[in-house]
Amino acid sequence: MRIFAPNVVVAKSRFWYFLKKLRKVKKAAGEIVSVNIISEKRPEQIKNFGIWIRYDSRSGTHNMYKEYRAMTRVEAVETCYQDMAARHRARFRSVQIIRVAEVKDADVRRQYIKQILSPKLAFPLPHRLQTPPKANRSLFVAKRPSTFY
Repeated sequence: MRIFAPNVVVAKSRFWYFLKKLRKVKKAAGEIVSVNIISEKRPEQIKNFGIWIRYDSRSGTHNMYKEYRAMTRVEAVETCYQDMAARHRARFRSVQIIRVAEVKDADVRRQYIKQILSPKLAFPLPHRLQTPPKANRSLFVAKRPSTFY
């Protein structure tokens, strides 16, 4: 079972929480053998992640699928928790992550991720300062710099 938690204590607690939902097991009848931190294979490359979640809102329980671009799986999950807290006021305890999967560029569903996937993506650079050559540069100038092109 892959659990995302800020520390080992919370991870163990979440493990027992999810295990009680899956099987009829008490803490006294089971034992956690080890807790491992799973590192990413390619942490320097940006990837698309799809996250399936279930969360409890004030009105009921909802299922949701969200997509994020991040370097690692953990970073995508952290972003998801922040996003759920901001958009839906869902706390950490009320969000259950069902599955996290890496999504290929062709399989991306959400428009806000598709628009970033273009290989010729460029951002305008408005209000740039032209720096004159070192010989013509002066410390104090009588007029303000022109930043428009």
